[in-house]
Amino acid sequence: MLSKPFKWLGGAGIGAAFLMANSSIGPGFLTQTTVFTQDLLTSFGFVILVSVLIDIGAQLNTWRILTITELRAQDLANQLLPGLGFFLAALVVFGGFAFNIGNIAGCGLGVNVLTGLTFQQGAIISGVIALCLFWIREIGSMLDGFTKTLGIIKILLTLFIAFSAHPPVMQAIHHTIIPGKISLVAIVTIVGGTVGGYLTFSGAHRLIDAGIKGKQKQAAVTKSALSGIIISTIMRFVLFLAVVGALLKGAVLPGENPAAGVFSFAAGDIGLRIFGVVLWSAAISSVIGASYTSVSFIKTFHPSLVKYERHLISAFIILTTCVFVIIGRPRDLLVLAGAVNGLILPVALAIILLAATRKRIMKGYQHPVWMQLAGWIVVFVMAWMGWKAIMESIG
Repeated sequence: MLSKPFKWLGGAGIGAAFLMANSSIGPGFLTQTTVFTQDLLTSFGFVILVSVLIDIGAQLNTWRILTITELRAQDLANQLLPGLGFFLAALVVFGGFAFNIGNIAGCGLGVNVLTGLTFQQGAIISGVIALCLFWIREIGSMLDGFTKTLGIIKILLTLFIAFSAHPPVMQAIHHTIIPGKISLVAIVTIVGGTVGGYLTFSGAHRLIDAGIKGKQKQAAVTKSALSGIIISTIMRFVLFLAVVGALLKGAVLPGENPAAGVFSFAAGDIGLRIFGVVLWSAAISSVIGASYTSVSFIKTFHPSLVKYERHLISAFIILTTCVFVIIGRPRDLLVLAGAVNGLILPVALAIILLAATRKRIMKGYQHPVWMQLAGWIVVFVMAWMGWKAIMESIG
């Protein structure tokens, strides 16, 4: 079984952590980080810090509330208000669809770098690989093993590039805490690309499917959520350091595939090949995460949907691949996907937090007040920043 070489990492709990982390550090984050770091340089570290704080407020609340109730988000919302779950599911599936087009775009970019094939050809090949993964293995074990493998590969290879780029670490740390420049558009986009839309629910739904739920499992749930946040934070900062190191040394990045220029500048042709592996690994794992989680939002509405889960996932992958092949423009799609999901986050999290106040739904469990407050802060901050970012873009 694919997950056996990683038995030392744990079971479904760490698998859920890697699923969330891998989904949040997909091709969108690679491209978004490069695009916004070109403008903010070392101050982009502040954007990552804000995204991590929002990540903690969103993930801990969502994972604990859903696993306590033993309900997926859409079913929880329907118990809060009949019909609300269908609205939430539509919102998240729409965001997941937009995000998965970007993921497929990332696959196409990665294959293009490694083989020279066109973006569209690379996307089609990657879509077929994703379909095979869902059909040749039991979904749960495939998710756990595959995401662990690719997560470790991404971190190690990007760490090598970061060392090669010789970034100004102390300056980056200073501006992470006290930024020289702030961009609300960058914050909303990065938060959307790391914890927006379906990303908030990917790990929690995986835990529920694996049977890690209920009051007695809360310690394991919290450990899994924090592990995912730590894994994704490490990757975010390592990538940021690599990008800022290359830019401050004069790297000129290509407009169509800017992140590739960072790896190439830091380590030459080897760096470019490493980028291809990192990008494709990030993209294919995000395709897996987005497809699985998006379908998990609709499969509980009717027993036949559970029966045909693999078919629904397959249709989701095929449709998003076709849309990318027709539209193209991978860079723009990757940035747009993060912005869309950033606007979904406050709505989805508000529904979860409202449900946490209902004793009937929470089965008598009292959700910690400090977590609720942290969650509502995330809701209001993201709603405000989302509105300001829209106004800034229009202006």
